[in-house]
This record gives sequence, structure tokens and C-alpha cells, in this order.
Amino acid sequence: MSEKTPITFKPKQVVKRLLSVLGDRAQDVLTSRFGLGNDTKRMTLEAIGKKYKITRERVRQIENYSIINIRKSKEYAKEKAVFDELKKIIADLGSTIHEEALLKHISKDKATQNQIHFLLTVGEDFMKEKEDLEFKHRWTIDKDLSKKIHYSLRQLYSTLSDDEILLESEMIEKFLEHLKDVSDKYRNEEIAKRWLELSKVIDKNPLGEWGKTKSANINAKGMRDYAYLVIRRHGSPIHFREVAKLITELFKKKAHVATTHNELIKDPRFVLVGRGLYALSEWGYMSGVVKDVIKGVIAKNGPMTKDDIVKKVLKERYVKENTIMVNLQNPKFFKKTKDGKYDIA
Repeated sequence: MSEKTPITFKPKQVVKRLLSVLGDRAQDVLTSRFGLGNDTKRMTLEAIGKKYKITRERVRQIENYSIINIRKSKEYAKEKAVFDELKKIIADLGSTIHEEALLKHISKDKATQNQIHFLLTVGEDFMKEKEDLEFKHRWTIDKDLSKKIHYSLRQLYSTLSDDEILLESEMIEKFLEHLKDVSDKYRNEEIAKRWLELSKVIDKNPLGEWGKTKSANINAKGMRDYAYLVIRRHGSPIHFREVAKLITELFKKKAHVATTHNELIKDPRFVLVGRGLYALSEWGYMSGVVKDVIKGVIAKNGPMTKDDIVKKVLKERYVKENTIMVNLQNPKFFKKTKDGKYDIA
């Protein structure tokens, strides 16, 4: 079954007709540069230069002159409908789009992608904006709109804290707030998401949550980072065995139970709140063993009754009441006041 694409023309035939206006060497240079032959690998200027025993600069000149000659040709004028169709596709996708996303949208086939890339390069309506430190390779048909998108993405980045994690819907909403003077037809989730994907400094993690690319929450590197994302997503204390299982399921990373447990113990982001149960420190759980939690509770509230202490400690730790009572009876740490309350010894 042939692949379903959003285009009505046959790119290979269009490319063949456009190349036909050039001499053999110029045709070969463009075919090699854009991967338009049987080999879809694009050749470098150096590699083509070696083949013809000319400098890379000369190859670049041949490439540029050839594209100019194609644009001036009758064949180019005859393909107006093709270029209009490509222009409409880009307009529908948001007028500015990440190159890889655009090519994949049109076809999954590498040869077809190369042919489309060539047509975009030849077409006078399309402008390629090259990858830099902030943004990926992208194509636009509207320079002014493109500038607004870049400005809005920079503004969005500046409002994010380093380790902030946002759901996709929250990130899109935040981004749309920064998009100024942009036509309402572009103010929708699909297009906003495509524009977010232009950025190299904002990205999403495998769970679909967004933040700064440099954050360990987005670009998770090791078991601890994966564990943090798993527990955060779970939203309540969870056993380390379950954490290991979820890391394997969600991140396709083999997580050994013992290793996972060791990593959780070492990292201050996690608090042991019961037998093998871990929570995130940021949820406000007190650190330490049950004795330390009792101390913390009394230090914060003053002398308390047994029942009140049990209630407060059970909010911090998943333990049996008896465990709390055994700790309270230790005279090294706690004493009973005259009115029957407990205080720190």
C-alpha cells in the first residue's frame, strides 16, 4: 500500500523536469547536494569538489547559479501550481515550521523528503532560517510573522524558572499569552505546539511535560531524574519497587529495584515516608526517621497530647500508630509534662 501524503503532485517528476534545464555537471552537483539520486545521502561541498577536482567554493557557486537558472526557466514557471500547493501546506501548518516536522508531515520516505527540500530551496516563496543556538532549521513564508514567533518564544523562555515543569496545555496557554499581533487563525493549540517545537531551549520530556531543555526534569539523564519524574507524576508516596517498574515502562530504561532504591536514598529530592515508600521533599514532608518527625512536630507546635502527635506524624509518615508510641516512650528524646502532654526531653 502506498504512503498517503498531503501532496497531489509527484515530487520526483517535478524535480526531474526542473533539473532538465541544466547541463550535466550542474545537474550532478544538485543531485549530489540534495540526495536526489539513488543514494539519498546528501554530499558535502568538499566531497563534490574532490570528485570534480574543484574547490568547495566553486561547487557552492555552481549550486547557486544552477538554482538561479532554474528559477529563470520556462520549466519553473510551468510548475507554479506545485509551489502554490507547497505554500498552502506551510500556511496551514502555521507559516513557519521546523524543517524536519514539515518534511515528515509531507512524507516518511527519505527520497521524497529530499525532493521536497530541493523544491523548497528552489521556490522563491520559501525562506530557510538556519539553525542557531536558540532555534532549529525552519522554513517560513512570512518573515514578519516569523520574527513575532521568535520574539514570543524568547519571552516565554525568560519567564520559565530553571526546573519548572508544565503540562503541554499549560505551556501552550503560557505561550499564547506572549504571542502579540498574531492573526487569530494561528492562535490554536496545534500551531502553538508546532511553534514551540522550533525552540532548542524549550523542550518536552518523554512524559509530554514541558520546560527548559537544560533542566534534568526535561532532559533526564540518570535513574534519579527518571525516579523524580515518576514519583511527581504519581502524585503521592510510592514504593521503590513500583518506581523501578514505572521507569522501565515509561522511559524504556531497565531499572533494577536495588539500584533504584539506592539512588532514592542518596538524593535529597526524595523522603522515605514509610516502609519502602518514597515521597518528594518538595511536597513538604519532614526528613528523617519517625523520632525526628515527632521532634519536628513538637518543636513547631509546642507540647502536645499523644493523640495530636499521632495525627500530625501520620500526615508525614506511613507508619503504624504503635511505632509512633514506641518512639514517644523513649526518655532520651521525649518527656511527659505535668498536664500529660509530650515535650522534647
